[in-house]
Amino acid sequence: MMKAKLILDGNTVATSIKDNLVGRIKRLSEKGIVPCLATILVGDDPSSATYVKMKGNACKRLGIESIRVELPSTTTTDELIDVINKLNNDPKVHGILLQHPVPHQIDERAAFEAIRIEKDVDGVTTLGFAQNAFGFADFPSCTPAAIIAILDYYNIPVEGKHAVVIGRSPILGKPVSAMLLNKNATVTTCHSRTTHLAEIVQLADIVVAAVGKPKFVQGDWIKPGAIVLDAGYNEGNVGDVDYDACMENASAITPVPAGVGPVTIATLLKHTVDAAEKFA
Repeated sequence: MMKAKLILDGNTVATSIKDNLVGRIKRLSEKGIVPCLATILVGDDPSSATYVKMKGNACKRLGIESIRVELPSTTTTDELIDVINKLNNDPKVHGILLQHPVPHQIDERAAFEAIRIEKDVDGVTTLGFAQNAFGFADFPSCTPAAIIAILDYYNIPVEGKHAVVIGRSPILGKPVSAMLLNKNATVTTCHSRTTHLAEIVQLADIVVAAVGKPKFVQGDWIKPGAIVLDAGYNEGNVGDVDYDACMENASAITPVPAGVGPVTIATLLKHTVDAAEKFA
């Protein structure tokens, strides 16, 4: 068995993205504009609170303003949309992030749709999804965009390759499938109803795992020389692929942590700066 030749280090890619933002943020500040991301957290889910704190800290380190809006778990859909509309109408806010999941009584899709497209830096609206599918979204969903950024950074060819995406969520599996298709890959999107999943994955040149199940993708599913991108993060700091086992056949693989995650946050910061520049 050959060992993976390349560890796709997300911290390196994230640092490259953030380094590119420093000068852009400085030029905005000279115009009196500070890029601003508003994050909405509904309820007291500890994992969501941790993610929001990480995003806030990342903003602070770069000089991006971060507004944290915390709402009780009893918040209604209408109350949440009222908060979103206030942020939509605040010229100092350039990006809005609604941390998901939200409590069960909230219509999450209605809340996402309330975010104005020019502030949808997390790529959660249906309009943003459609623009991404057509290949001209300003703000594609951050995790799919991070996966593409990793492929681009390491000069991994996508055109003509067979990519298998495991997962079809509207903010990860579906948009990354569209982005790979737009880069001229042949894409198979698998999901919970897919039969003969292992056999399909064994045909892949590029595997994207986005199922939310720890160590779901097995080592013998990976074709020798395939590229493995693990978009999962589960309890115990493990991803959706069995890292050690998949590493045996893969030619390149993202670790968890320090793989797709840091690049997702860096992409969110980039989108916020992009939005501020468009506003300017």
